[in-house]
Amino acid sequence: MIAADLGVESEQAPDGKAALDRVERSPNFDIALVDWDMPYMDGLEFVRRVRQYPALASMKLMMVTSHTSGRDVRTALEQGADDFLMKPLDAAMVAGKLRLMGLLE
Repeated sequence: MIAADLGVESEQAPDGKAALDRVERSPNFDIALVDWDMPYMDGLEFVRRVRQYPALASMKLMMVTSHTSGRDVRTALEQGADDFLMKPLDAAMVAGKLRLMGLLE
């Protein structure tokens, strides 16, 4: 897992619903890297739902996807994503984004 390789404490969820359940129960996450194409609840729905919870307002949401059109990027940002990463990912890309967001030294 890239986050762990960067020294960032992280958790994974098997799908969007499980991820939402997890952050609702423990709203102390700094960031969620959200795959657009998750089962049970896609990434856009996850972002919309997270943004409805005041306790999660400070959590950063980074959409991670192979959806690369300008329209897709705009949609993700309009729905509440803070940033966007295109697949395939590598550690340097993730580290760069986390640094820009002030979450990695």
